[in-house]
Amino acid sequence: MEKELKDLPEDVKSDPGPRGSKKLRGQKGYRIRVGDCRILYVIMFTVKGPVELAPLIAIVSNGTLTVTFDTPDAKKGFWSGRGLSGEPVTIRRLKSIPETILNIMQERVYTCDINPSMAGTKKTLMGWVHEIRDLGGIVFLVLRDREGFAQITLPKKRIDPEILEVVKRVPRESVIRVTGTVQEDARAPNGYEILPEEIEILNQANSPLPLDTTGKVGAELDTRLDSRFMDLRKPEVLAIFKIRNHVLVTIRKFLDEHGFLEINTPKIVATATEGGTALFPITYFDREAFLSQSPQLFKQIMMAAGFDRVWEIAPIFRAEEHDTSRHLNEATSIDIEASFMDHEDVMRLLEDLLARIYASVRNECEKALKDLNLQIEVPETPFRRITYTDAIDLIKSTDNPEFADLEWGDDLSSACEHELGRIIGEHYFITDWPTASKPYYTMPSTTDPEISLSFDLMHPKMELASGSKRIHEVELLTSKIDAMGLNPDSFEFYLRAFRFGMPPHAGWGLGLERVLMTMLDIDNIREVVLFPRDMKRVSP
Repeated sequence: MEKELKDLPEDVKSDPGPRGSKKLRGQKGYRIRVGDCRILYVIMFTVKGPVELAPLIAIVSNGTLTVTFDTPDAKKGFWSGRGLSGEPVTIRRLKSIPETILNIMQERVYTCDINPSMAGTKKTLMGWVHEIRDLGGIVFLVLRDREGFAQITLPKKRIDPEILEVVKRVPRESVIRVTGTVQEDARAPNGYEILPEEIEILNQANSPLPLDTTGKVGAELDTRLDSRFMDLRKPEVLAIFKIRNHVLVTIRKFLDEHGFLEINTPKIVATATEGGTALFPITYFDREAFLSQSPQLFKQIMMAAGFDRVWEIAPIFRAEEHDTSRHLNEATSIDIEASFMDHEDVMRLLEDLLARIYASVRNECEKALKDLNLQIEVPETPFRRITYTDAIDLIKSTDNPEFADLEWGDDLSSACEHELGRIIGEHYFITDWPTASKPYYTMPSTTDPEISLSFDLMHPKMELASGSKRIHEVELLTSKIDAMGLNPDSFEFYLRAFRFGMPPHAGWGLGLERVLMTMLDIDNIREVVLFPRDMKRVSP
């Protein structure tokens, strides 16, 4: 590269850039980055001074990095130049920086972007070698990228022997770049195939592979999680996280439409949020602190701050010794808090959100659902509501001896939840929980202090969310904290917000992973987390 750059004008100086690129700075106000690709060479610079700031791309297609520079036209706002051979350098003005240099250099497309109508055109694909089938006179290479598969067809009599040699030695799951002509073929996946003119191995995979990505060889979940990077390459696993991404986008849109502001609360805290001991202690300089188990206290403080409606999607950490298929020690919680709303208001918001999630996934994630061989039904709203007292009566009415000792005031076990789910068979709310069973900030009923203005959102398989109207009077809140055996002094930062104008408010917390596993009919919650954290796993 130094040799190629030596003939640059004297007023352009070079200095090394990252990964072997060069940064060139010209006295005429250009900032230029030079980097190479196998086919195209790209120069990106920003014109300063009289010309409107705009990212520009100059593509030099003759295979040299060296160009001479002309003065930009200040009125028209363009830059021109010529290569060493005298050919014009083409200029491209970008609408925005996110139109990346990579895409311009490589002109890469995804497998889903190609269709039979493109027959006869040349395209470049990049991805992984999913499998290779040598049928004697013809070789089929299946390339996989994030969006699907493409068949690369190599008739041995028509393909360059050097390309065939590349295919012969490339191991499965190696990363490759393929440039070739699209050809319509109804027998091929997606109705087309690529006749390659060039295949380049970008990174060769080792053998043997830690996991099979074709689905022909199964593996236990722990084995899959040990090599999660490879497991995530499977289309049916990737589909889960495409849907997870879509669910998060849907939630954000929904809450934005309803006037909520996104907040980010601390994950290192000085005291328990919910009370109890299910906290992970950490050393915070010279004192003890904890990983946050909930954003609850900070959500409520934001009500006193006048934010009115807030939401957060963030990790929560709970040091609970559960080793089940539906518990994690690090999970993702969707939390909202809203001033001048009560528990009924936020229940309606919650059921509408869940219905929106289901409808959006059904309508916009067809490919991912197909990869999972799944169809989903959108739950009808409003969801059924039953009181805690009714729930106890329903469970005991089954005459199952397992529930013979169940009494009012008891927490509902997993077995109780399953029994209720079997009876009701759809999403539902359990309301009016005993005050003693809910956190200290939960508002008791004005007609019966033993009953709280609270709810749990249930799927037939498990609990999804919990919420309530909150206490907004500092005296009552302080007495509740004290009654739980907690020291109000430890909550002074929280209680202060209630002394200077705290509005009535309500809120809930919804478990993202539980929504996903119930919607997608997945048995183990670890399947819907990229790198799950439970009692036994902290790596990878």
